[in-house]
Amino acid sequence: MTVSKRTVSALILGAVAVMQSFSAVAQVNAKPKLIVGIVVDQMRWDYLYRYYDRYEAGGFKRMLGEGFSCENTYISHLPSFTAVGHSTVYTGSVPAIHGITGNDWTDQVTGRKWYCTEDTTVSPVGSNSDAGKMSPRNLLASTITDELKLATNFRSKVVGVSLKDRASILPAGHTPDGAFWLDDANASFITSNYYMNDLPEWVKKFNARKEPQQLMSKPWNPLYPIATYVQSTADDNRWEGPYKTETAPVFPHNLPAIYAKDPGSLRSTPFGNTLTLDFAKAAVEGYDLGNNTVTDFLTINCASTDYVGHQFGPNSIEVEDTYLRLDKDLSAFFSFLDKKVGKGNYLVFLTADHGAAHAIEFMKEHNLPAGLAQDRKTMPELNTLLKDKFGVEGLVKSFQNYHVNFDLQKIAANTNLNFDAIKKVTVDFLVKQPGIQFAVDIENIGNSAVPEPIKSMIANGYNPKRTGQVMIIPEPGWFAGSAKGTTHGNWNPYDIHIPLVFMGWHIKNGQTNDITHMTDIAATLAAMLHIQMPNGCVGKPVTAITQTANTTK
Repeated sequence: MTVSKRTVSALILGAVAVMQSFSAVAQVNAKPKLIVGIVVDQMRWDYLYRYYDRYEAGGFKRMLGEGFSCENTYISHLPSFTAVGHSTVYTGSVPAIHGITGNDWTDQVTGRKWYCTEDTTVSPVGSNSDAGKMSPRNLLASTITDELKLATNFRSKVVGVSLKDRASILPAGHTPDGAFWLDDANASFITSNYYMNDLPEWVKKFNARKEPQQLMSKPWNPLYPIATYVQSTADDNRWEGPYKTETAPVFPHNLPAIYAKDPGSLRSTPFGNTLTLDFAKAAVEGYDLGNNTVTDFLTINCASTDYVGHQFGPNSIEVEDTYLRLDKDLSAFFSFLDKKVGKGNYLVFLTADHGAAHAIEFMKEHNLPAGLAQDRKTMPELNTLLKDKFGVEGLVKSFQNYHVNFDLQKIAANTNLNFDAIKKVTVDFLVKQPGIQFAVDIENIGNSAVPEPIKSMIANGYNPKRTGQVMIIPEPGWFAGSAKGTTHGNWNPYDIHIPLVFMGWHIKNGQTNDITHMTDIAATLAAMLHIQMPNGCVGKPVTAITQTANTTK
């Protein structure tokens, strides 16, 4: 049988079309070689733009210029603390479900105080200090990193990196290849035998470089002439906290002297972020991340922004300089990933665990309402009142995470005590105190006059085994803490409005002003990877991102 040239051409064109179709499907279903989750500690959303003109092309500007920004991303739980935020980002859940209700909490059954990643059953690896007695066992839900492991039959490699133990351990989940954090005592990255019995050789080699000592061997001067820091207040302010060896919180900061006096002071400098991202590069090389038959995942927490923010406050030159230096470090890190994994082959997202309030004295100087809530007299005065009313001393054990912890064992032992009556007296007392706007009996929150979204945020943060029964909501600008520097933890936009930017694999440049939530991050990643959401996830995929990821060729 003779086949015409036209028929042959048609067959060839048809075969090409089929091959292109298969190629398109393959591209749509292809997975990124590496996911990098970057959580910048205490990064308020407005820092993306406050210092934008001073950022270089390859860091935050690159993320906004190439990536997709969810401009209105909010935390939907209380309190807005570090361990809670990291757990929520990676579980897509809320403290009521994932169980991490604070950096520490009081067990309501036993009365014992627990640190969030404390584990008495494990031993340190790379250290002899208690800093290594840590694991993710207190986290009650799976993470997106766990789900990636499950989806690939544990072929994916997952690694967590941070100066902070909690910010390395909780994001990496229950099943990682490793989680590493800094031990100030020996200036080395360490882990626990939950993960391994000996540090990998690449970690030992990194620690042998003594990079912390090198980074702290010179004074900290601003990157640029100090007069150009126009987004910040003057260098010397009464609301900024000095280092231990300083008489005033001003540049230049004598880091060699500071570090000799306080081994933990590296954390409170921008060079802690440099160290973290250098270690992250070593982790990529050491585990050969991004060169797998399946997707790998690296979680990074840049924690020094939090330490510097706490000490100096958001309007300080120190905070501005820290972000300008972080921008340079991120630029170098992205260039490293471009070369190691390949531009377009990795997916990176950047967010924060919480924001921060302005310093109280800064606010007062500009006639804005602010103050310290829950001063030292509040709890003794409350206990005196409760004793007068009910005849029993010490009914309140502590104020913690803006919750009131009662002595439940003592209350249970006194059968004549009415816990509801005790809580009512407590609430009535607290709402009369300066700077406290609401006090809520959480188990009766439906009858409270607290408006939304605060009411839902309280419920999302309430775990009956790990939180007190009454929660305190300060007035805007008020917080529990110190008049020096700042802190976070409340429902206000300065604490809960966080950046969320995706960049890289199948991400189209753009932004949305629709409301998104911290819980949506894990759900979005699960949708992009076509894997199951974490088992406590309450978030929803950001469709503006997932639709692009599922259709881009």
